[in-house]
Amino acid sequence: MDKETTSVQNHILIPVGLQRLYEVCRNVYPNQPNPLQVSAVVKYWLGGPDPLDYISMYANHGVPELNIPPHWHYVSYGLSDLHGDGRVHQTSCSGLPSGFGFELTFRLKRSPSETAPPTWPATLMQCLAKYVFNSGNTLCVGDHVSWHSGLDGKPHSKIHHILLDKDPQLPTVDGPCGTVEFVQIVGICKEELEAAQKWNGFGVLNILKKFPKLGGEFLVTDMSRSQHMFELDGGILQEVENGIIMAGSNLSGVSCHLVWSDRFISRKEISNKSCFEDEFIKTYCPYINLNETDDLYTQKLQSFSIGDNIDYSQSKEFPLRLLDSLHLILNEEAGHLLPLVASGRLKHGRHFTFKSTSNEIAVTFVAPDVTGSSKFVNSNQPFALYGSWLQIYIAENFLPELEAAVDIFNKSNKVSLPKTFYWPCRRFAISVISEN
Repeated sequence: MDKETTSVQNHILIPVGLQRLYEVCRNVYPNQPNPLQVSAVVKYWLGGPDPLDYISMYANHGVPELNIPPHWHYVSYGLSDLHGDGRVHQTSCSGLPSGFGFELTFRLKRSPSETAPPTWPATLMQCLAKYVFNSGNTLCVGDHVSWHSGLDGKPHSKIHHILLDKDPQLPTVDGPCGTVEFVQIVGICKEELEAAQKWNGFGVLNILKKFPKLGGEFLVTDMSRSQHMFELDGGILQEVENGIIMAGSNLSGVSCHLVWSDRFISRKEISNKSCFEDEFIKTYCPYINLNETDDLYTQKLQSFSIGDNIDYSQSKEFPLRLLDSLHLILNEEAGHLLPLVASGRLKHGRHFTFKSTSNEIAVTFVAPDVTGSSKFVNSNQPFALYGSWLQIYIAENFLPELEAAVDIFNKSNKVSLPKTFYWPCRRFAISVISEN
């Protein structure tokens, strides 16, 4: 990342949106009017690679009586409209979202020997900002992001993934360029990510806040943490399991790698694995560009929510197309969510969407009880396409069969891939293939 470390006082002309964010931070840190900053050398609006103009780094002394340790507090500037003149974001006004409507923050536990904040969190924040700018997807409180490596880039760390929460000290601000919420990055372990996927992010965040070793009230990330929450307290597992049974999963969708074909693929082709080769996918799977990749997309899986009812905007110019058969192909990480789709969503009368990271394809599994004006599948037409949005209707008598089949991903973390679930009488198949 092209960057330079400066202080706030070096910026003589402060744009109106940026000034309002500085004021919010000064209310929390009145004795640090000029914190260290990581600054993009070439600003994004001048052709630079990094969307965030600045990232401030404050020294937070913690609250000993609440077991909140000293830590570094990072605040981004650039996801919201800093300038108000349309150079990056469409102009807005008071009461409406400014830019994407949020900025990122991060709290990193401070080592007693540290005299200056590490700058790797700035790189992490720029990566997330690039995802938002490139995809148009916002990051919301309660969402998770799969990272699959130490957030600091070091191999020994167990903090490999992210949950998002509202920053505990920085309130939502309404300024001349619109409203801005401060969304905090929270580093978590693999087991905590899986719990958030099967249950919900808010439930896991509330558990982490109860234990200082897991982040505490301010959700301070400790990159040296060696225990996940289930190891720290045996009662947490039962709390999560009870939450899943009672409420199901709040996760309504993820961005992932997927393709599909309306060609009925024979068992022979599947056994020969020919249907997973590039040439087959190019020929039989619509909307696919195998060369369309992004270095963030290829490694990260982000959760999102589109509500309890189906409401996914599509242009009215597309006719509804009914499909006689369907073969859905998912990457490995998305495949491991299939038990959640069946047991945590469809079984509770909800829907779940897999949204492609490289194009406009979206595939939504729909339960019979799902309502909404955008629902266009039923028992008589289980597969239907509207534009690039595909819906799959899972009938009540089919759900137990689907649930039993995909439960293999609950029983083993090392399922031999590719793995195909095949229902010939329904002319439906799902294949899960390796990330390679």
